[in-house]
Formats: sequence, C-alpha cells, structure tokens
Amino acid sequence: MKLKVCGMKYQDNIDQVAALRPDYLGFIFYEKSTRYFNADSPQVPNTIKKTGVFVDADLDVVTNNVKTHQLQAIQLHGKESPEYCEQLYRSKFDSTSHPIEIIKVFSIKDDFNFEVLKPYEAVCDYFLFDTKGKLPGGNGYTFDWNVLNNYPSTKPFFLSGGIGLEEIEKLQSFMTSKASKYCYAIDVNSKFEIEPGLKNIELLKQFKKSCHF
Repeated sequence: MKLKVCGMKYQDNIDQVAALRPDYLGFIFYEKSTRYFNADSPQVPNTIKKTGVFVDADLDVVTNNVKTHQLQAIQLHGKESPEYCEQLYRSKFDSTSHPIEIIKVFSIKDDFNFEVLKPYEAVCDYFLFDTKGKLPGGNGYTFDWNVLNNYPSTKPFFLSGGIGLEEIEKLQSFMTSKASKYCYAIDVNSKFEIEPGLKNIELLKQFKKSCHF
C-alpha cells in the first residue's frame, strides 16, 4: 500500500515529511486553497513522486507547472472532462524525462454513480475517491467507504478524505474488505496539520507505523 501526503507548502516541513519516505507528496496549484503552493520548486528525493493538484486549470497552466516543478503526477480535482484528461494522458509530456501519472478525482458522499467513471478509464492511470464537501478537497471528514463495495473497475485508486489517527481501526478493517481490492494508496492531508500546509510530523510517524506503510 502506498502513502500520499498532500497539501505540502513549506520546504523545511517538506524535508521533514520526505524523511518519512511517503510515496507521493502533493502540492496544490489552486489559488483559492489555503494550501496553495506558490514557492520555488520543492526539493524532494527522487524516490518520492511530486504530485501537482489542479482544479479546472487551463492545460497550459498544468503543462507549465509540470515543467517548472518537475512533477511526476497530476491530480485533477475539478470537473475536468474525459477529453481534457485525454489531452494530458496522450501527451504524457514527451519533453520531460519521466512519465507523468494522471490521477482523476471523484467526490463521494452517501452514494455514487460509478457509470461516470467509464469515459475516464482509458485516459488516466488512477482514480482518487474523496469526500464530497464545500471545498474541492481537505474537508476533514470521511465518506462511507462501503460505497466502494460496488466498485466495478480494475483501475487502481487512491482513498482520500478526512483520514487521520482516529480512522486507523476503520482503515485496517477496510483493507481486509472487498472494497479495498483495487486500493492502491492512502491519501492524507488535513487531519495531520498544525495549520493549513504545515504537517505534524509526530502524527504522521504514528500513522505510518500503525498502518505499516
């Protein structure tokens, strides 16, 4: 199981989190977010995939940030169409020296129509399921993971939305359920923050140890 820590903002804190060796670090390129990343290109070990989070951004904005910050994954957190995703997916940024992973986000509350996934199957590498709330992400509470018992795809997915230390037992139970068969990674953010964009290292250590990442 992979671990993604999202909403990184400050280089000193990035260094501390990177020392815990998560598989992905997320940087939010959405100006309305309190975790908006607007600094020099983050320095991250090569073993960790730098992930840019975008919300209905112009394709040029995504492309420029990929090149400027040497991103290795793109997380699309808005209402991006399959056609939009295809343009990114097919290009794969040939001018870069590494493949770019495309992660398409879908928000869930009490239920979900999995039919909406079909047009995206061929134009992204992963799905990410987050909690439907007022904000595009970082709302701080979980959705009903039992909804994923009806997941009809074999596309690997990230599980996100309000996951913290209080969810460890629930998460362990989920990982033994049918719903987790194609769960590729756990994505954490707001439950591990001192303030938006600043992560609590001790809490992350506890979580990583408890969940055996």
